Amino acid sequence: MRPLKSMLLAASLTAILFGLTSADRLAAPRALAPNYPADSLAGRIQRLLAVPAAERALPLALADEPAVQAFYTQRQHSAAWCADAGAGPKGRAALALLTQASDYGLTPAVYHVPLLKALADSLAQPAGTAGQVARQARFDVLLTDGVVLFARHLRRGQLHAFTPSPLEKAGAPFEPAAWVARALAAPGFAAALLRCQPPQREYRELQKALARWRRQPATGNDAPAHRRRSQQMALTLERWRWEAIPGSEYLLVNLPAYQLEVVRKGRVQLSQRIMIGRPDRPTPTLNSRVTSFTIAPEWNVPHDVAVRHILPYLKANARYAPEQDFLANNNYRLFDAQGKAVNPATVNWQRVTVTNFPYTIRQSPGCGNLLGNIIFRFPNPYGLYLSDAPEPGQFAHAYRALEEGCMKLARPMHLAAYLLGPDSTSAALPTEAQCTANPQPRTIFLKRPLPLHVRYATCAVVAGRLRFYPDVYGLDATLRRQLLAMQAAAQRSALPSLRQRKDATENQPPGTTLAGQREER
Repeated sequence: MRPLKSMLLAASLTAILFGLTSADRLAAPRALAPNYPADSLAGRIQRLLAVPAAERALPLALADEPAVQAFYTQRQHSAAWCADAGAGPKGRAALALLTQASDYGLTPAVYHVPLLKALADSLAQPAGTAGQVARQARFDVLLTDGVVLFARHLRRGQLHAFTPSPLEKAGAPFEPAAWVARALAAPGFAAALLRCQPPQREYRELQKALARWRRQPATGNDAPAHRRRSQQMALTLERWRWEAIPGSEYLLVNLPAYQLEVVRKGRVQLSQRIMIGRPDRPTPTLNSRVTSFTIAPEWNVPHDVAVRHILPYLKANARYAPEQDFLANNNYRLFDAQGKAVNPATVNWQRVTVTNFPYTIRQSPGCGNLLGNIIFRFPNPYGLYLSDAPEPGQFAHAYRALEEGCMKLARPMHLAAYLLGPDSTSAALPTEAQCTANPQPRTIFLKRPLPLHVRYATCAVVAGRLRFYPDVYGLDATLRRQLLAMQAAAQRSALPSLRQRKDATENQPPGTTLAGQREER
């Protein structure tokens, strides 16, 4: 079956290329500028784009036809990639870049690479061959479409190709056709085009690692694992394009790595272990800013935590002697809906249910407080925070997805000192022992809030070494399926089957042409 598919694909490419030798299957020009000679390359490009996609007999499936139309209108339909009778230096550079799309976690076939290579080979025929100008026009237009789509995917990712990246300012969206035009005018086309990628170190280092990884030989039993790791890096690069990080100083939490880093000008200033939400209570990715932190905080127990975890203890506690006070023993206090303190002994807990719990529970600062000695606050719709952990020994475990969604830090006072910078001395940060011995709540607002980005990356370059992490929330598997489906659809639309073209040709009466065709002169 595989040889048959290969033969059909080869035959299809041959028909597409050399069918133009006997017939340039384009419609008569609709709005051809009078100064374009009929067989000039600019005239051919304009006529090629003037035919509606549905009427083109030969396949020219453009992924972003409006962008391609705008690109050639801006340059008055002059060729971008061809010189003399073949592909020019920038055309060869662009095709080489698309051929290496896998180094960026992308698929070359999505950018028409098989057909472009076949067209480039056909352009190597001696000048003056019938259909040569038509093939040049097709090569130029198809290469433009491939490069424009490549730039869009590098900037925004494949699945979110039409969603603005965080790098794009409001009212100034990324225009891939304009970016390609500027790259063409630059001294180094490839380098200029690639500058549309996310600039942060996490993306750049991983992209280089993928390029190196793909050049390592892998055969036999190692080949499947090698391919899976390549895919894992490609999936992570896709996510980084959706969630690129603007700015040069930020806090970065990588959930699968259970790690928090402080990054400044491309260098890691501080790194420490964290705990994250369990798979059934996952920590979401987000963007925010750490604005303040509280030493010796009081914990306002979230309602769902109170009804799911504390209410069962209160019901059980009510069956025992009054001295068995679960709330008091754990430094909790009970309040009604108006914020007034309530004596838990006066409540008939057997009548209180999950859907009928009109109380608020607060845990006082000090030993046993689930927020520990410090909490870092940042605006978010999930009620999340960064905090100390009451059981530091848990950070020694390899698996640290143990929380209710919030994130716990191994060395929170180190982060507080960094956030305060020169002010840390005047703020007189207490040691953890001092916090435990004398818990006095105190909130410190940062003069310079620091951006916080929570991300999901199952691989990263750490201290120059490529590392892979477990897919703790199973998100890679879902993304892999989505990308494979999208790529398969793109490749199917890019190469119509030889059978469809053959049937369309054979069903015509002798001497007639298909819609959008005319005989080559």
